[in-house]
Amino acid sequence: MPANQGSQKRYPPELKERAVRMVFETIAETGERHGVIGRVARQLGIGDQSLRTWVAQAEVEGGKRAGLTAEERAELKQLRKEVRELRRSNEILKSASAFFAAELDRPSHR
Repeated sequence: MPANQGSQKRYPPELKERAVRMVFETIAETGERHGVIGRVARQLGIGDQSLRTWVAQAEVEGGKRAGLTAEERAELKQLRKEVRELRRSNEILKSASAFFAAELDRPSHR
């Protein structure tokens, strides 16, 4: 278990959506970005860094920032898992191939 995992809080999706919406609405109303995340985070009793991460991901999802969407991240994770499994299968097949090639090279005692 990573060191900070025990101290991590899980926030409900509704709170995340509300917090991100409040940040975007505040920026739209005031025209200023500086300090907005900190103020909203304090108002809702959530961590600044958590909210900063959620806002950045929302910007990626909305096409306002470069990065991987949640869907792309899930697909990448699945593809990496498949690659690991295929490499493992490939190693097994190489070993089996070498074993049977050695068996065929052995003189037969019939």
